[in-house]
Amino acid sequence: PFFPSISHQIETHKHYSKTTNGNSSPGLNCLQSPPHIRAASMADSTQENTKSPLTEFLRSGIYRLESANAVFLDPVRILNRNYSYSRVSPSAYYSRFFADADHIAGEGEEREVGDSGNSGKRKRKRKRKKPCALNDKELIADLRHQEARPLLVKAHEALLSAGKLLQVMPGLRSGTSRCLRSSCLQTCSTSREAGYSFIDLGKIWQAPLYEITLKFRASDEGNRDEGSSPIQDDEHVDVPIFCSLVSNNTKADLEAEFLGIEYMLPRQSCFYMSDLEKIRDLIPGNSDCGFNLIVLDPPWENRSAFQKLSYPTLPNRNFLKVPVKQLAHTDGALVALWVTNREKLRSFVENELFPVWGVTYLTTYYWMKVKADGSFICDLDLFHHRPYECLLLGYLSKKVIDHECPSMTKYLKDHRVIISIPGDYSRKPPVGELLLEYAPGPRPARCIELFARDMMAGWIAWGNEPLRFQQTQYFLKEEPMIVS
Repeated sequence: PFFPSISHQIETHKHYSKTTNGNSSPGLNCLQSPPHIRAASMADSTQENTKSPLTEFLRSGIYRLESANAVFLDPVRILNRNYSYSRVSPSAYYSRFFADADHIAGEGEEREVGDSGNSGKRKRKRKRKKPCALNDKELIADLRHQEARPLLVKAHEALLSAGKLLQVMPGLRSGTSRCLRSSCLQTCSTSREAGYSFIDLGKIWQAPLYEITLKFRASDEGNRDEGSSPIQDDEHVDVPIFCSLVSNNTKADLEAEFLGIEYMLPRQSCFYMSDLEKIRDLIPGNSDCGFNLIVLDPPWENRSAFQKLSYPTLPNRNFLKVPVKQLAHTDGALVALWVTNREKLRSFVENELFPVWGVTYLTTYYWMKVKADGSFICDLDLFHHRPYECLLLGYLSKKVIDHECPSMTKYLKDHRVIISIPGDYSRKPPVGELLLEYAPGPRPARCIELFARDMMAGWIAWGNEPLRFQQTQYFLKEEPMIVS
């Protein structure tokens, strides 16, 4: 079977067979590789770009700063390409760093590279602390920063030189840069406000009894995969939400409901919600059904009280249990791991985690966080709070006779800088499209995100709250145009 320990759940929703009481239950096909678990094909973005960078950005959400080996991302536009009936709400995504957007757009002041943009604000006077001597780990961390600094400065200079892009950025939150007639979806209070969380519910004994309702539309009939049973009117299907492969195998986004809260599932996507102990259920019985691209955003151990309130963390050594090598495709996989700037963590990844996973380090991408005016969210050289995070890229080879990286990874762009305005706390920008072309193996690539808190079309999302940002409160629903 594809998943040995949950063979009865493979290809969930591949077929829908009617039961005697009129409800629907998923048919199963354990011997075939799930056709809906595939990377979303975005061939148009890989074609030669003959349009202006700004025009391409307004279409794709990616503005390429080629001179600096950098890109600016609008995650809202990128995520919107996963949906047909709904759109990600810009105001819900960009919940921070837009306070001065209107003021910024009106002034047109020039910013200096490295400026956090806070010079005009009245700050509380603080006593200056005497600089303390750095310990050995802090010295290494500072050395890493000094190596990255020229790359970040060059990318920031390129961003500030992109005048047309800077004019658009303050309007990203309000959506003034695109003309959409939409209204917020009606939704209940969030799961947190309702007094429950997926993490807590997944731990109680009733967890196997909880079900999520998938609301298929009759209009989706022509968008379903071959072999699926026809939809009679609008069809609601109840399936287990925990430790079950829940999938939307249609070619359009799908509404789902759990305990009175509405969620949006992207087209041809699926999620598996469980704790770390159940992740091995995702290991394929045949490595030819493995994954070519594996992205991880672990809840690293952190002393930050605010982070502990946002989501629970795990001791770093727990991540040694993640079966990355067993999840990889026969032809290998590109592994992308988000890490903080703590030297203790970087040392752990390089000396223990990657070797246990069988991953060979390739390069580091930098996610540079800016405000709506293009300035850093904080000073570039602020030691304990850098305005950037790191994405470590490595290659995992399952062929004993070939320990070298495949030829396609040899042209992997080195030390690339990804720039964006941050969303919710600890929410990472969608970088899958930037990495897909470097993933080894067949096409379309099979992709999975571990410790995911949202979903992407064509991907599997695994974690203990993969629906965190799929609530309808984060979306807009387009209204049909009324012709008078």
